[in-house]
Amino acid sequence: MASESTGRGHRTTEVGKVISRSGQQTIVVEVIRRVRDRLYKKYVSRRRRFHTHDERNECHVGDRVRIAATRPMSRLKRWRLIEILSRKPGEVLGAAAPDLPEAGGAAE
Repeated sequence: MASESTGRGHRTTEVGKVISRSGQQTIVVEVIRRVRDRLYKKYVSRRRRFHTHDERNECHVGDRVRIAATRPMSRLKRWRLIEILSRKPGEVLGAAAPDLPEAGGAAE
């Protein structure tokens, strides 16, 4: 997944997977790209991790997201969330967790 430049402002964008939620409004996105080794001609995976600002706390681990470079927001955060491309398999946008029966009961 190569860096893309948007038309206006020339902000670098990346597409990656959320691998962690670290604190309020912060996610860690891993971007994997495959490059060809110059000597052996084999393909090797290269990965980078970006601390990203998630304004509405809407991302979950496993989501595919698009992020863009932005001004520094903290010591590590230099990226912001643009959009969620897809959710983790088995998860629906806006769906609530199913109700589980209570474990154990009052013994009479």
